[in-house]
Amino acid sequence: MRVVIVGYGMAGSRLAAELHARGGEHKVTVLGAEPHRAYNRIMLSTLLAGKIGEPDVELAEVAGQGVDVRTGADVTAIDRAAREVRTDDGDRIGYDHLVLATGSRALVPPLPGLDPTDLPARVAAFRTLDDCRRILAVARDARSVLVLGGGLLGLEAARGLAARGLDVTVVHPVGHLMERQLDPAAGAVLAGTLAGLGVRTELAVGGSGVQVDADEVRLRLTDGRTLAADLLVLSCGVRPETGLAAAAGLAVERGVVVDDRLRTTDPHVSAIGDCAQHDGTLTGLVAPAWAQARVVAQLLTGEDPTVRYRARPAVTRLKAAGIDLAAMGDPTDGPGEELTFADPARGTYARLRIHDERLTGAILLGDNPTVGTVVQLFDRGGPVPTDRRALLLGRAVGATAAAPAESPALMPDAATVCQCNDVRKGALVACWRDGARTVDEVVAATRASTGCGGCREAVAGIVDWLCEADSVGAAR
Repeated sequence: MRVVIVGYGMAGSRLAAELHARGGEHKVTVLGAEPHRAYNRIMLSTLLAGKIGEPDVELAEVAGQGVDVRTGADVTAIDRAAREVRTDDGDRIGYDHLVLATGSRALVPPLPGLDPTDLPARVAAFRTLDDCRRILAVARDARSVLVLGGGLLGLEAARGLAARGLDVTVVHPVGHLMERQLDPAAGAVLAGTLAGLGVRTELAVGGSGVQVDADEVRLRLTDGRTLAADLLVLSCGVRPETGLAAAAGLAVERGVVVDDRLRTTDPHVSAIGDCAQHDGTLTGLVAPAWAQARVVAQLLTGEDPTVRYRARPAVTRLKAAGIDLAAMGDPTDGPGEELTFADPARGTYARLRIHDERLTGAILLGDNPTVGTVVQLFDRGGPVPTDRRALLLGRAVGATAAAPAESPALMPDAATVCQCNDVRKGALVACWRDGARTVDEVVAATRASTGCGGCREAVAGIVDWLCEADSVGAAR
């Protein structure tokens, strides 16, 4: 079977790896419009902060017989009748099955002074590796930065640039930050935390125009004021890349419409990742994209013809230096009991919603040792503990200190350690028993912590526990 994957981002590269790992009689061609090897988009804010270099964001490249990876190959058209795609250099590549993993593009707001196709030198979107290079090129000689957009990506960019010592101001048109994930109270606590980290916020005000000179960029605000800086970073949302699919006559709404097998309205074409719309929903997160890649690989190789994609509840994490945030479900609405706690001075906020002894939504901001437990309860639908206070505060009322993190020995094997790759504790233990003895070896075998990296400490804790248990057993 000839499989062509359009897109060499996190979804397309993972599908190529899943197909290659399963072997079989199929030839895989991956066409990536960007001129780079596949990279971890989640880690771009860490690159902005200067904590890692470009080699550290690269994903393991698929190599081997039956896999042809072509970077800088922009697909311009799909001929469904002939079952082939055309690239910008005139190549025609035939397929038996086509997978669209075209991702999404940064949205440039229609502000006077901005041409979305040709941004001024001191203005950059924040989406791709080239965007990061552009931002860093200006930031090296900059002292101040404006970030337009206070969503997840905008705050990651702001925190990364502040870590370089730049004076950063976030401009957000809504009254509180990350309004899709947070309530106003949590947004206020987050703004206070950011202020302590050197990031100012201008809320409930948008941009009305941009003027760029040789040495500065000025952003006119909707309230009549003007802010000036050396650099303007745009983080105003993304839009799925659906142009190819629409031009080919496939069903497109907000994204490319797919069924439970990730098939489009053409059974010979699938779509995964940011560009795909499953059950009326766009994902925009890496965990579902990787889960979709696994399902498509199982179907195309015949490993499991009955497998279907089932979306899991999404958990949003913002874990930049000095910030620890987890948001899931909707704790602000619905039946059941609601628990809240706020300590703005310490940058701590928690809000939980529980219905029928199940957690249906949560916001946890700041240092809360129960965050892992809360995520597990939400993800697996397990019953919540009787002591709601311990779940909310990280300790029982009256205790002298926060409860220690749960020992790996007490974690069930079914507990999910890595949300991005859906790696459970049992898989880590099995990997260790198969001979992996270091964190890097376990990570290489299971892919745990290769997404957002937030579970790296937990993986290391489990490996340390296994090694300690092994040494105790050997001593006996």
